[in-house]
Amino acid sequence: MIDRRAFVGICASALLALPRAIGAQQTEKVRRIGFISPNSAEMAGDNLDAFRQVLRERGWVDGQNVAIESRFADGNADRLPVLVAELIQIKVDVILAGASVATWAAKNATNSIPIVMGASADALGEGLVTSLAHPGGNITGMTFLVGPEIAGKQLQLLKEMAPATSRVAVLMNPTNRSHAAFARELKVAARSLAVQIQVLEASSPGHLDSAFGAMPKGRAAALLILTDSMFFGQRKRIADLAARSGLPALYSQKEFVALGGLASYGPSVEEMFRRAAVHVDKILRGAKPGDIPVEQPTKFELVINLKTAKALGITIPQSVLGRADEVIK
Repeated sequence: MIDRRAFVGICASALLALPRAIGAQQTEKVRRIGFISPNSAEMAGDNLDAFRQVLRERGWVDGQNVAIESRFADGNADRLPVLVAELIQIKVDVILAGASVATWAAKNATNSIPIVMGASADALGEGLVTSLAHPGGNITGMTFLVGPEIAGKQLQLLKEMAPATSRVAVLMNPTNRSHAAFARELKVAARSLAVQIQVLEASSPGHLDSAFGAMPKGRAAALLILTDSMFFGQRKRIADLAARSGLPALYSQKEFVALGGLASYGPSVEEMFRRAAVHVDKILRGAKPGDIPVEQPTKFELVINLKTAKALGITIPQSVLGRADEVIK
């Protein structure tokens, strides 16, 4: 039995401790993640949802102990520096960059706030980091590949799907820092495949119509779309333009194929954002970005849309179908 005096003492101690406990809860810091995307909220939505899901699994709930501040350039990359400045002004703890162009905008604005690449084309080749294993500085995250070799593999795959092809149009973005290396790789691959390359350039959504309009001059028989954040944001429009051209087209992301593109070969962007969430979690728990290795996708997927192939009047060889990870019928 506890006597009355002891009971009163216990209650008093509990009452004295209560304000401190409430104060601790009220002053618990909500960490801020700044998300910067060159595309629209609609186009970036699936990737951001995948990112949030992994954060929740690791104990970070948007609106509770973490707040995600999103900024979207809506296809106008020139707006990115201003949007990054907004995130810096509100003192975010880490910046999640939705593409290489967004990473560059963040890199040029700060060397102290951690930056996590949700998806970059070639982080090493572009100069975003000096090493994948030991990036140093304030940048880490995800990159599609170490170098532009994937472009040569894509060209070879396109040739396999359309063996009679001798001329291939390639859609590139002249403002994408990785595309110059891709172009060099494609020239080497084109010589070995006896293919001629016609380069089509589009640096903004407004240039897409003219790029596709120039295609007939090169008498191309197939089309290769290089990986680019603006292209990804305009994927429905590009898939429609490719369909109107009547040419078999190969993309880097399966999202194009889901919208009617013929085929894609590349990693899953959503999966890259899931892995980026792991990087952000480590940083929020005290790790330095320069000590976290930049990751590459471990699996590249081949996705083929047979409905589109039928509409184009082409037959995908069984040797290619047999290697597909997903076939849309």
